[in-house]
Amino acid sequence: MIIPVRCFTCGKLISDKWEEFASRVKTGEDSKKVLDSLGITRYCCRRMILSHIEISDSILRFYEEKRKTNNTQPF
Repeated sequence: MIIPVRCFTCGKLISDKWEEFASRVKTGEDSKKVLDSLGITRYCCRRMILSHIEISDSILRFYEEKRKTNNTQPF
């Protein structure tokens, strides 16, 4: 799923901050400090960022596994 462009509650633009947030948290930074440095101070916007899950990567992985198993089985 793609991160929403704006916060559902207040309408603030949040999608432009997702990539930097995700990469910095992945490297081991504290998510609270990252959100503070990005200027995301409202709790509704923090909720949008913190609760977002990239499910498209998971779905793509299962699709690729199924495709591999279908190609290896004899017809």
